[in-house]
Amino acid sequence: MRADGFLLDPGVTYLNHGSYGACTVEVFEEYQAWQRRLERDPHDFFTRRFDDLTRAARESLAAFLGAGTDDLVLVPNATSGLNAVLRSLDLAPDDEVLTTGHEYGAILRTLEFIEASVVVAEPEDLAGRIGERTRVVLVSHVTSPTALVLPVEEICSAARAAGALAVVDGAHAPGQVPLDLDAIGADVYAGNCHKWLCAPKGAGFLWARPEHQGWIAPLVISWGYREDADFGERHGWQGTRDPAAYLSIPRAVEAHAAFDLARMSRLADDAEARLDAMGLPRVPGAPAPFMRAIEIPAGDPEELALRLFEEFRIEVPVFTWGEQVILRFSIGPYNDEADVERLAEALAVIL
Repeated sequence: MRADGFLLDPGVTYLNHGSYGACTVEVFEEYQAWQRRLERDPHDFFTRRFDDLTRAARESLAAFLGAGTDDLVLVPNATSGLNAVLRSLDLAPDDEVLTTGHEYGAILRTLEFIEASVVVAEPEDLAGRIGERTRVVLVSHVTSPTALVLPVEEICSAARAAGALAVVDGAHAPGQVPLDLDAIGADVYAGNCHKWLCAPKGAGFLWARPEHQGWIAPLVISWGYREDADFGERHGWQGTRDPAAYLSIPRAVEAHAAFDLARMSRLADDAEARLDAMGLPRVPGAPAPFMRAIEIPAGDPEELALRLFEEFRIEVPVFTWGEQVILRFSIGPYNDEADVERLAEALAVIL
């Protein structure tokens, strides 16, 4: 166990919190305690306790997100929640889904799967590109490949004014940027708890305005799917699956309150400045507080990522975005100045 209260390997400089998150020891112990409680009497847990326990988790998360409990359901991750929404759409051949080139690849593949007619625009042009054929506007709150905060309130307002469905992919938002879901103006919002909120993997949520909850079918049709069921019931029971990650969300919310978010943001700024001075600029736009995307000279991204890990024990993603090679570093609650120094020194050697 690391001295900072996380379970990450102390021999690795971990700068990839944005991909999979990381649990504190206390949250992970809570997670395992729920699993043990389940195994003591699975019948009692699932048949008598499940609904009340998951509702308590939803209440805690809803308060953190500025949302109503009845408007929010628990899902394994943001991709699952957005799949439920996108696969429930009834699109005509000439209906368009307007989005940006900064979206998460799995969501773009979901759009391919439903054979949507996709129109791509730059984030700053998105509101002005909404047209008569635009049925859905899909946008990330914090972009995954480029680590930018997009003006979702403005975009959602424009979409709804035009009669289009405003869908926000908030995978990287909870715990990184302040959230008030009722105030953002989205029709649908999906997010992760396992990233910046540091909950266990398998904890996410789907939020929808009441007028849109009826047509969103759960990915798993099970016992909660009946004519008079509400949003929570239809999406709540998904068969026999381990709910421990969901039930650990309240403890993750408590742990997150103790993180020094201002220090994390300053360290991200310092790291960005250090790399910029080396000729490695950030992707232009409004940067996420704890995550930055740096432009790297052309080369093999997989080779660079592998060398950083094998030769310098630095875990950081490097990938191609369009024609640009991107290195995206994340600052977690456990990172410090020495981690930034190791990354800068390693890049100086390799590049």
